[in-house]
Amino acid sequence: MSETIDEKLKNYRTAPFDARFPNTNQTRNCYQNYLDYHRCNKALAAKDQDQTPCQWYMRVYKSLCPMSWVAKWDDQMEDGSFPGKI
Repeated sequence: MSETIDEKLKNYRTAPFDARFPNTNQTRNCYQNYLDYHRCNKALAAKDQDQTPCQWYMRVYKSLCPMSWVAKWDDQMEDGSFPGKI
């Protein structure tokens, strides 16, 4: 039985295992999910599509990343000085 995105989000508790980041240090995983969230939003907004699928990335990075990092990155996004490619 296949779960819908809404069902997956409702049952979501913490970041799942990601084979791209097998080590215990999850810094890159945190950063990559932050980038993926903003890329997803940007791509779907350009197509005037619902951005609900992007919420998965947000929940994962909020689970993995220290909030001080997220706040800093959000400030950099507003200032236009964020170093990542979105």
